[in-house]
Amino acid sequence: MRSRRSGILSLVFLASALTFLPTIRAQAAYPDRPITIIVPFAPAGPTDIIARILAEYLGHSLKQSVVIENRPGAAGNIGMGLAARAAPDGYTLLLTSTAIAVNPALFKKLPYDPFKDFAPISELVDSPNILVVNPKSGIKTVKDLVERAKAAPGTFNYSSPGVGTKSNLTGEELKQRAGIEMAHIPYRGAGPAAVAVLEGTVQVGSVALPAAEPMVKSGQLTALAVTGPKRWFSMPDVPTMIESGYPGFVSETFSALFAPAGTPPEIVARLAKECREAFASEKARQMARAAGFEVVAGTPEQLTARIKAEIPAVKALVARAGIKPQ
Repeated sequence: MRSRRSGILSLVFLASALTFLPTIRAQAAYPDRPITIIVPFAPAGPTDIIARILAEYLGHSLKQSVVIENRPGAAGNIGMGLAARAAPDGYTLLLTSTAIAVNPALFKKLPYDPFKDFAPISELVDSPNILVVNPKSGIKTVKDLVERAKAAPGTFNYSSPGVGTKSNLTGEELKQRAGIEMAHIPYRGAGPAAVAVLEGTVQVGSVALPAAEPMVKSGQLTALAVTGPKRWFSMPDVPTMIESGYPGFVSETFSALFAPAGTPPEIVARLAKECREAFASEKARQMARAAGFEVVAGTPEQLTARIKAEIPAVKALVARAGIKPQ
């Protein structure tokens, strides 16, 4: 009787083990099918370029196809909403910009919660904004700009790539901290915003650095300051806003990788490791720099900390600037 009972128990144990075996194998085999990276912006934009650099590396290292799915619209909210509702299995990821930290201040309703719906993986790259003026203005420094604006209140304006962009928020922060008046003139993109300074339509431009850098290097525009924590690698003569007398004045655009919340921690850790290795290569670094970014390739914990700090800071700045959520 004991022998028979022992045999039955053994069979039960074996059946249980076989039931769980496919799950164990599936987890160990990640990834065993193609991975999709949702980019919530149009092809050929800065975020899309970074996504394709990462996808090329992951395709080789993970030995699986990595497909970029561009889902633009609503300032990135459409694509981010789709990614938030994807299965948390590591096969659908989100590569987005600073929009994930800015949009909560600009929209009353979002199809996602940036804290609850995503598992941060890695901040891949970042880039500062830059303040530029026309050389004919005679303005050489941020101090010159502030003095000129204070001497002629109500006469200065500045361009940016649009309401709610990091460049717009940079201009608003300068206004608040320097105590000056400047009307905001939004344009459709950083390129047109920089050209407006060149043409004299506006006195100041607050734009993403890649759009203005060629005009600065050709002498068509004068760079007053960059908004990163340190001087930019390809423009070492241009001071930071911190060096210009504004402690803690950092305003950057980043591209970062996220997974849907609930993605297994071991998959998040694997992907974070792959991101670090991808952007440690000289080829990826040079491609990122050519697109106007510097490599960060941080940890999930670092990206989590950045999002937690950036969202409330942006909300406070937007409220002070009087920008109304849509």
